[in-house]
Amino acid sequence: MDSADKPVFSSISTLTADDTGPPVEKKRVGGGALEVVHRNLKTPSPLIGNNYDDDSEVDRDTKARAFGWCRDFLSGSWKTIREEDFQISIVSGGLSNLLYLCCLPDHVQCVGEEPRQVLLRVYGAILQGVDSLVLESVMFAILAERTLGPKLYGIFPDGRLEQYLPNTRMRTDQLSDPNISAEIASKMARFHDMVMPFNKEPKWLMGTIDKEAHVKKYKKLMKYDLPAELESLRALLAATPSPVVFCHNDVQEGNILILEDKDPTSNEKLMLIDFEYSSYNYRGFDFGNHFCEWVYDYTYNQWPFYKATPENYPTREQQLHFIRNYLTEKGTHSDTTKDQRQIEEDMIIEANRYALASHFLWGLWSIIQAKISKIEFGYMVRTFFFFFYCHVQTITTSYVYFQFILPHNKPYYFAGLCAVPL
Repeated sequence: MDSADKPVFSSISTLTADDTGPPVEKKRVGGGALEVVHRNLKTPSPLIGNNYDDDSEVDRDTKARAFGWCRDFLSGSWKTIREEDFQISIVSGGLSNLLYLCCLPDHVQCVGEEPRQVLLRVYGAILQGVDSLVLESVMFAILAERTLGPKLYGIFPDGRLEQYLPNTRMRTDQLSDPNISAEIASKMARFHDMVMPFNKEPKWLMGTIDKEAHVKKYKKLMKYDLPAELESLRALLAATPSPVVFCHNDVQEGNILILEDKDPTSNEKLMLIDFEYSSYNYRGFDFGNHFCEWVYDYTYNQWPFYKATPENYPTREQQLHFIRNYLTEKGTHSDTTKDQRQIEEDMIIEANRYALASHFLWGLWSIIQAKISKIEFGYMVRTFFFFFYCHVQTITTSYVYFQFILPHNKPYYFAGLCAVPL
Protein backbone atom coordinates (compact mmCIF):
# COMPACT_ATOMS: atom_id res chain seq x y z
CA MET A 1 0.00 0.00 0.00
CA ASP A 2 1.36 3.39 -0.97
CA SER A 3 1.76 5.50 2.16
CA ALA A 4 0.55 8.52 0.20
CA ASP A 5 -2.81 6.80 -0.27
CA LYS A 6 -3.23 6.03 3.39
CA PRO A 7 -4.91 8.44 5.80
CA VAL A 8 -2.35 9.72 8.27
CA PHE A 9 -2.23 12.44 10.88
CA SER A 10 -0.80 15.31 8.88
CA SER A 11 -0.79 17.89 11.65
CA ILE A 12 -0.66 16.62 15.20
CA SER A 13 -1.28 19.28 17.81
CA THR A 14 1.79 20.03 19.87
CA LEU A 15 2.01 19.65 23.60
CA THR A 16 1.68 22.88 25.52
CA ALA A 17 2.10 23.92 29.10
CA ASP A 18 -1.67 24.48 29.26
CA ASP A 19 -2.24 20.73 29.29
CA THR A 20 -1.93 19.67 32.90
CA GLY A 21 -3.10 16.75 34.92
CA PRO A 22 -2.03 14.10 37.38
CA PRO A 23 -0.31 10.88 36.48
CA VAL A 24 -2.68 8.14 35.44
CA GLU A 25 -2.83 4.43 35.04
CA LYS A 26 -4.50 2.47 32.29
CA LYS A 27 -7.14 0.26 33.86
CA ARG A 28 -10.00 -1.89 32.63
CA VAL A 29 -13.19 -2.83 34.40
CA GLY A 30 -16.13 -4.99 33.48
CA GLY A 31 -16.29 -6.31 29.96
CA GLY A 32 -13.44 -4.31 28.54
CA ALA A 33 -14.45 -0.77 29.42
CA LEU A 34 -11.53 1.41 30.38
CA GLU A 35 -11.47 3.52 33.52
CA VAL A 36 -8.98 6.07 34.73
CA VAL A 37 -7.12 5.71 37.98
CA HIS A 38 -5.40 8.86 39.19
CA ARG A 39 -2.11 7.54 40.46
CA ASN A 40 -0.47 9.01 43.52
CA LEU A 41 3.24 8.76 42.87
CA LYS A 42 3.83 8.17 46.57
CA THR A 43 1.48 5.20 46.65
CA PRO A 44 3.68 2.11 46.51
CA SER A 45 3.16 -0.87 44.30
CA PRO A 46 1.21 -3.53 46.18
CA LEU A 47 4.24 -5.78 46.07
CA ILE A 48 7.08 -3.35 46.62
CA GLY A 49 9.36 -4.56 49.40
CA ASN A 50 8.77 -2.70 52.64
CA ASN A 51 7.14 0.32 51.02
CA TYR A 52 3.99 0.18 53.04
CA ASP A 53 2.68 2.45 55.76
CA ASP A 54 3.38 0.86 59.15
CA ASP A 55 1.51 3.65 60.87
CA SER A 56 -1.63 3.28 58.79
CA GLU A 57 -4.77 2.97 60.86
CA VAL A 58 -7.03 0.12 59.81
CA ASP A 59 -10.59 0.35 61.07
CA ARG A 60 -11.75 -2.31 63.51
CA ASP A 61 -14.28 -3.90 61.18
CA THR A 62 -11.71 -4.35 58.41
CA LYS A 63 -9.16 -5.74 60.86
CA ALA A 64 -11.69 -8.22 62.24
CA ARG A 65 -12.67 -9.43 58.78
CA ALA A 66 -9.04 -9.68 57.68
CA PHE A 67 -8.17 -11.65 60.80
CA GLY A 68 -11.01 -14.07 60.09
CA TRP A 69 -9.98 -14.61 56.49
CA CYS A 70 -6.32 -15.20 57.40
CA ARG A 71 -7.25 -17.57 60.20
CA ASP A 72 -9.66 -19.60 58.07
CA PHE A 73 -7.72 -19.76 54.82
CA LEU A 74 -4.11 -19.88 56.04
CA SER A 75 -4.64 -22.06 59.11
CA GLY A 76 -1.49 -23.24 60.95
CA SER A 77 -0.10 -20.56 63.27
CA TRP A 78 -2.74 -18.10 62.07
CA LYS A 79 -5.32 -20.09 64.04
CA THR A 80 -3.33 -19.78 67.25
CA ILE A 81 -3.01 -16.00 67.52
CA ARG A 82 -5.46 -13.54 69.06
CA GLU A 83 -6.95 -10.71 67.05
CA GLU A 84 -5.07 -8.13 69.11
CA ASP A 85 -1.77 -9.77 68.04
CA PHE A 86 -2.77 -9.85 64.39
CA GLN A 87 -0.74 -7.31 62.37
CA ILE A 88 -2.24 -5.48 59.42
CA SER A 89 -1.20 -2.33 57.55
CA ILE A 90 -2.44 -0.52 54.48
CA VAL A 91 -0.43 -1.02 51.31
CA SER A 92 -2.59 1.04 48.97
CA GLY A 93 -6.18 2.13 48.65
CA GLY A 94 -8.51 3.10 45.86
CA LEU A 95 -12.01 2.79 44.50
CA SER A 96 -11.42 -0.52 42.74
CA ASN A 97 -9.14 -2.37 45.19
CA LEU A 98 -7.85 -2.04 48.74
CA LEU A 99 -4.58 -3.78 49.57
CA TYR A 100 -3.35 -4.73 53.04
CA LEU A 101 -0.26 -6.49 54.31
CA CYS A 102 -1.16 -9.07 56.96
CA CYS A 103 1.56 -10.54 59.20
CA LEU A 104 2.08 -12.97 62.04
CA PRO A 105 3.64 -11.34 65.13
CA ASP A 106 7.40 -11.84 65.42
CA HIS A 107 7.17 -14.15 68.44
CA VAL A 108 4.92 -16.66 66.65
CA GLN A 109 6.62 -19.44 64.71
CA CYS A 110 5.13 -21.16 61.68
CA VAL A 111 4.07 -24.74 62.33
CA GLY A 112 3.82 -25.84 58.70
CA GLU A 113 4.03 -24.30 55.25
CA GLU A 114 1.76 -21.37 56.02
CA PRO A 115 3.23 -17.97 55.01
CA ARG A 116 4.23 -15.38 57.62
CA GLN A 117 3.00 -12.51 55.45
CA VAL A 118 0.26 -12.24 52.86
CA LEU A 119 -1.37 -9.57 50.76
CA LEU A 120 -5.08 -9.12 51.30
CA ARG A 121 -6.93 -7.68 48.31
CA VAL A 122 -10.42 -6.37 49.12
CA TYR A 123 -12.63 -5.32 46.24
CA GLY A 124 -13.56 -1.67 46.58
CA ALA A 125 -16.38 0.70 45.77
CA ILE A 126 -16.08 0.31 41.99
CA LEU A 127 -17.10 -3.28 41.51
CA GLN A 128 -16.38 -5.32 38.41
CA GLY A 129 -19.08 -7.57 37.06
CA VAL A 130 -19.37 -10.97 38.71
CA ASP A 131 -18.27 -12.68 35.49
CA SER A 132 -15.10 -10.59 35.35
CA LEU A 133 -14.23 -11.35 38.97
CA VAL A 134 -14.72 -15.08 38.40
CA LEU A 135 -12.55 -15.05 35.29
CA GLU A 136 -9.84 -13.02 37.03
CA SER A 137 -9.82 -15.39 40.00
CA VAL A 138 -9.59 -18.46 37.75
CA MET A 139 -6.80 -16.84 35.76
CA PHE A 140 -4.89 -15.84 38.90
CA ALA A 141 -5.20 -19.37 40.32
CA ILE A 142 -3.97 -21.08 37.15
CA LEU A 143 -1.03 -18.71 36.69
CA ALA A 144 -0.08 -19.17 40.35
CA GLU A 145 -0.23 -22.96 40.01
CA ARG A 146 2.14 -22.77 37.05
CA THR A 147 4.49 -20.35 38.86
CA LEU A 148 3.80 -17.58 36.35
CA GLY A 149 2.25 -15.37 39.02
CA PRO A 150 2.11 -14.91 42.81
CA LYS A 151 0.67 -17.78 44.85
CA LEU A 152 -3.01 -17.69 45.68
CA TYR A 153 -3.91 -18.56 49.28
CA GLY A 154 -7.61 -17.87 49.37
CA ILE A 155 -10.60 -16.62 47.37
CA PHE A 156 -13.80 -15.28 48.90
CA PRO A 157 -16.63 -13.01 47.70
CA ASP A 158 -15.01 -9.84 49.07
CA GLY A 159 -11.48 -10.42 47.78
CA ARG A 160 -8.53 -12.80 47.95
CA LEU A 161 -5.28 -13.59 49.80
CA GLU A 162 -2.12 -13.46 47.69
CA GLN A 163 1.57 -14.20 48.13
CA TYR A 164 3.64 -11.29 49.42
CA LEU A 165 6.74 -10.88 47.25
CA PRO A 166 9.50 -8.50 48.40
CA ASN A 167 10.87 -6.88 45.28
CA THR A 168 12.46 -3.85 43.72
CA ARG A 169 10.47 -1.56 41.46
CA MET A 170 11.55 -1.87 37.85
CA ARG A 171 12.41 1.35 36.04
CA THR A 172 11.54 2.03 32.42
CA ASP A 173 15.20 2.27 31.43
CA GLN A 174 15.80 -1.26 32.76
CA LEU A 175 13.59 -2.73 30.03
CA SER A 176 16.52 -2.30 27.64
CA ASP A 177 18.96 -4.19 29.86
CA PRO A 178 19.91 -7.26 27.75
CA ASN A 179 19.53 -9.73 30.63
CA ILE A 180 16.20 -8.29 31.74
CA SER A 181 14.90 -8.10 28.18
CA ALA A 182 15.87 -11.73 27.62
CA GLU A 183 14.00 -12.88 30.72
CA ILE A 184 10.93 -10.81 29.85
CA ALA A 185 10.93 -12.48 26.42
CA SER A 186 11.19 -15.88 28.09
CA LYS A 187 8.34 -15.07 30.49
CA MET A 188 6.20 -13.83 27.60
CA ALA A 189 6.84 -17.03 25.66
CA ARG A 190 5.74 -19.14 28.63
CA PHE A 191 2.67 -16.96 29.04
CA HIS A 192 1.81 -17.43 25.37
CA ASP A 193 2.07 -21.21 25.75
CA MET A 194 -0.69 -21.26 28.36
CA VAL A 195 -3.93 -23.03 27.46
CA MET A 196 -6.63 -21.24 29.43
CA PRO A 197 -10.34 -22.10 29.84
CA PHE A 198 -11.42 -18.82 28.25
CA ASN A 199 -12.93 -17.71 24.96
CA LYS A 200 -10.28 -18.32 22.29
CA GLU A 201 -11.57 -15.64 19.91
CA PRO A 202 -9.23 -12.60 19.82
CA LYS A 203 -11.95 -10.09 20.65
CA TRP A 204 -10.14 -7.91 23.18
CA LEU A 205 -8.09 -5.65 20.91
CA MET A 206 -10.51 -4.66 18.16
CA GLY A 207 -13.48 -5.14 20.46
CA THR A 208 -12.12 -2.50 22.81
CA ILE A 209 -11.11 -0.20 19.96
CA ASP A 210 -14.51 -0.49 18.28
CA LYS A 211 -16.30 0.12 21.56
CA GLU A 212 -14.33 3.27 22.31
CA ALA A 213 -13.95 4.66 18.78
CA HIS A 214 -16.65 7.31 19.08
CA VAL A 215 -14.58 10.23 17.88
CA LYS A 216 -17.47 12.67 18.25
CA LYS A 217 -16.71 12.58 21.96
CA TYR A 218 -13.57 14.57 21.20
CA LYS A 219 -14.32 17.03 18.43
CA LYS A 220 -10.79 18.39 18.27
CA LEU A 221 -9.67 15.11 16.71
CA MET A 222 -12.43 14.89 14.10
CA LYS A 223 -10.14 16.51 11.53
CA TYR A 224 -7.78 13.54 11.84
CA ASP A 225 -10.49 11.19 10.51
CA LEU A 226 -10.03 8.44 13.07
CA PRO A 227 -12.55 6.07 11.42
CA ALA A 228 -10.45 6.09 8.23
CA GLU A 229 -7.29 5.57 10.27
CA LEU A 230 -8.94 2.65 12.05
CA GLU A 231 -9.99 0.99 8.80
CA SER A 232 -6.47 1.44 7.46
CA LEU A 233 -5.05 -0.10 10.63
CA ARG A 234 -7.55 -2.96 10.51
CA ALA A 235 -6.57 -3.76 6.91
CA LEU A 236 -2.87 -3.65 7.74
CA LEU A 237 -3.26 -6.03 10.68
CA ALA A 238 -5.49 -8.37 8.66
CA ALA A 239 -2.58 -8.71 6.21
CA THR A 240 -0.13 -9.41 9.04
CA PRO A 241 0.19 -13.07 10.12
CA SER A 242 0.10 -13.29 13.92
CA PRO A 243 -1.00 -16.35 15.89
CA VAL A 244 -3.70 -16.07 18.53
CA VAL A 245 -2.22 -16.87 21.95
CA PHE A 246 -2.98 -16.12 25.58
CA CYS A 247 -1.55 -12.60 25.94
CA HIS A 248 -0.74 -10.51 28.98
CA ASN A 249 -1.60 -7.34 26.99
CA ASP A 250 0.20 -4.95 29.36
CA VAL A 251 3.84 -6.01 29.79
CA GLN A 252 5.29 -2.74 31.05
CA GLU A 253 7.76 -2.02 33.83
CA GLY A 254 5.05 -1.44 36.43
CA ASN A 255 3.78 -4.99 35.89
CA ILE A 256 7.16 -6.71 36.19
CA LEU A 257 8.63 -7.50 39.60
CA ILE A 258 12.35 -7.82 40.28
CA LEU A 259 12.24 -10.37 43.07
CA GLU A 260 14.55 -9.83 46.04
CA ASP A 261 14.54 -13.25 47.69
CA LYS A 262 15.37 -15.32 44.64
CA ASP A 263 18.35 -17.68 44.67
CA PRO A 264 21.25 -15.55 43.34
CA THR A 265 22.28 -18.49 41.13
CA SER A 266 18.84 -18.63 39.53
CA ASN A 267 18.40 -17.23 36.04
CA GLU A 268 14.82 -16.25 36.87
CA LYS A 269 14.58 -13.02 38.83
CA LEU A 270 11.40 -11.53 37.34
CA MET A 271 7.68 -12.14 37.66
CA LEU A 272 4.79 -10.73 35.65
CA ILE A 273 1.81 -9.41 37.63
CA ASP A 274 -1.51 -7.61 37.02
CA PHE A 275 -3.44 -9.84 34.67
CA GLU A 276 -6.64 -7.79 34.39
CA TYR A 277 -6.07 -7.17 30.65
CA SER A 278 -4.99 -10.74 29.89
CA SER A 279 -6.96 -12.56 27.22
CA TYR A 280 -6.58 -14.43 23.98
CA ASN A 281 -5.19 -11.94 21.49
CA TYR A 282 -2.82 -11.66 18.56
CA ARG A 283 0.75 -12.36 19.62
CA GLY A 284 1.99 -9.26 17.81
CA PHE A 285 0.13 -6.99 20.21
CA ASP A 286 2.11 -8.26 23.20
CA PHE A 287 5.35 -7.67 21.28
CA GLY A 288 4.42 -4.26 19.91
CA ASN A 289 2.84 -2.97 23.10
CA HIS A 290 5.89 -4.01 25.13
CA PHE A 291 8.24 -2.29 22.69
CA CYS A 292 6.14 0.89 22.95
CA GLU A 293 6.48 0.79 26.74
CA TRP A 294 10.24 1.26 26.40
CA VAL A 295 9.38 4.85 25.45
CA TYR A 296 7.14 5.84 28.37
CA ASP A 297 8.19 6.60 31.94
CA TYR A 298 5.03 6.84 34.07
CA THR A 299 6.89 7.84 37.24
CA TYR A 300 7.99 11.24 35.97
CA ASN A 301 6.99 13.68 38.74
CA GLN A 302 6.86 16.89 36.71
CA TRP A 303 4.24 18.01 34.23
CA PRO A 304 2.86 16.21 32.25
CA PHE A 305 3.65 13.49 34.84
CA TYR A 306 5.00 11.02 32.33
CA LYS A 307 7.96 11.24 29.99
CA ALA A 308 8.08 10.01 26.42
CA THR A 309 11.55 9.37 25.01
CA PRO A 310 11.02 8.06 21.46
CA GLU A 311 14.68 7.23 20.85
CA ASN A 312 14.33 4.59 23.57
CA TYR A 313 12.10 2.52 21.30
CA PRO A 314 14.08 -0.71 20.80
CA THR A 315 16.49 -0.74 17.90
CA ARG A 316 16.45 -3.51 15.35
CA GLU A 317 19.21 -5.34 17.25
CA GLN A 318 17.34 -4.99 20.55
CA GLN A 319 14.19 -6.34 18.94
CA LEU A 320 16.12 -9.28 17.49
CA HIS A 321 17.61 -9.97 20.93
CA PHE A 322 14.10 -10.09 22.41
CA ILE A 323 12.68 -12.22 19.60
CA ARG A 324 15.56 -14.70 19.65
CA ASN A 325 15.19 -15.26 23.38
CA TYR A 326 11.44 -15.66 22.89
CA LEU A 327 12.02 -18.30 20.20
CA THR A 328 14.65 -20.06 22.32
CA GLU A 329 12.17 -20.42 25.20
CA LYS A 330 9.58 -21.84 22.81
CA GLY A 331 12.12 -24.15 21.19
CA THR A 332 11.33 -22.71 17.75
CA HIS A 333 14.29 -23.05 15.43
CA SER A 334 14.63 -23.69 11.72
CA ASP A 335 17.02 -26.19 10.18
CA THR A 336 18.50 -23.51 7.95
CA THR A 337 19.96 -20.12 8.76
CA LYS A 338 17.99 -18.57 5.90
CA ASP A 339 14.66 -19.84 7.23
CA GLN A 340 15.54 -18.75 10.78
CA ARG A 341 16.31 -15.24 9.56
CA GLN A 342 12.98 -15.14 7.73
CA ILE A 343 11.14 -16.14 10.93
CA GLU A 344 12.88 -13.33 12.81
CA GLU A 345 12.19 -10.78 10.04
CA ASP A 346 8.52 -11.72 9.96
CA MET A 347 8.27 -11.31 13.74
CA ILE A 348 9.89 -7.87 13.63
CA ILE A 349 7.34 -6.73 11.05
CA GLU A 350 4.55 -8.33 13.11
CA ALA A 351 5.66 -6.54 16.28
CA ASN A 352 5.98 -3.11 14.68
CA ARG A 353 2.68 -3.28 12.86
CA TYR A 354 0.92 -4.25 16.07
CA ALA A 355 2.70 -1.42 17.86
CA LEU A 356 0.37 0.80 15.82
CA ALA A 357 -2.57 -0.93 17.48
CA SER A 358 -1.06 -0.13 20.88
CA HIS A 359 -0.73 3.57 20.01
CA PHE A 360 -4.27 3.64 18.65
CA LEU A 361 -5.83 1.77 21.57
CA TRP A 362 -4.31 3.96 24.28
CA GLY A 363 -4.92 7.06 22.17
CA LEU A 364 -8.63 6.21 22.13
CA TRP A 365 -8.47 5.53 25.85
CA SER A 366 -7.12 9.02 26.36
CA ILE A 367 -9.89 10.50 24.23
CA ILE A 368 -12.54 8.83 26.37
CA GLN A 369 -10.88 9.99 29.58
CA ALA A 370 -10.56 13.52 28.21
CA LYS A 371 -14.33 13.53 27.82
CA ILE A 372 -15.45 11.85 31.05
CA SER A 373 -12.84 13.22 33.44
CA LYS A 374 -12.47 16.75 34.75
CA ILE A 375 -8.72 16.33 34.30
CA GLU A 376 -7.22 17.53 31.02
CA PHE A 377 -6.11 14.49 29.04
CA GLY A 378 -5.38 16.38 25.84
CA TYR A 379 -1.64 16.03 26.28
CA MET A 380 -1.91 12.25 26.43
CA VAL A 381 -4.23 12.07 23.42
CA ARG A 382 -1.78 14.01 21.30
CA THR A 383 1.20 11.99 22.45
CA PHE A 384 -0.32 8.59 21.65
CA PHE A 385 -1.65 9.69 18.27
CA PHE A 386 1.54 11.55 17.41
CA PHE A 387 3.47 8.32 17.87
CA PHE A 388 0.80 6.45 15.89
CA TYR A 389 1.35 8.83 12.98
CA CYS A 390 5.12 8.62 13.24
CA HIS A 391 5.06 4.85 13.45
CA VAL A 392 2.83 4.60 10.38
CA GLN A 393 5.48 6.55 8.50
CA THR A 394 8.39 4.50 9.81
CA ILE A 395 6.96 1.16 8.75
CA THR A 396 5.96 2.40 5.29
CA THR A 397 9.12 4.30 4.42
CA SER A 398 12.76 3.51 4.90
CA TYR A 399 13.78 6.46 7.02
CA VAL A 400 11.85 9.55 8.02
CA TYR A 401 12.65 12.47 10.29
CA PHE A 402 10.00 14.23 12.33
CA GLN A 403 9.87 17.27 14.54
CA PHE A 404 7.42 18.11 17.27
CA ILE A 405 7.34 20.56 20.12
CA LEU A 406 7.65 19.32 23.67
CA PRO A 407 6.66 21.43 26.70
CA HIS A 408 8.50 24.74 26.97
CA ASN A 409 8.56 24.99 23.15
CA LYS A 410 11.76 23.00 22.75
CA PRO A 411 11.99 21.30 19.35
CA TYR A 412 12.71 17.60 19.55
CA TYR A 413 14.00 15.59 16.61
CA PHE A 414 14.20 11.87 16.20
CA ALA A 415 14.66 9.34 13.46
CA GLY A 416 11.73 7.02 12.81
CA LEU A 417 10.87 4.72 15.70
CA CYS A 418 11.82 1.62 13.78
CA ALA A 419 12.48 1.65 10.05
CA VAL A 420 10.93 -1.59 8.85
CA PRO A 421 9.83 -1.44 5.20
CA LEU A 422 6.68 -3.35 4.30
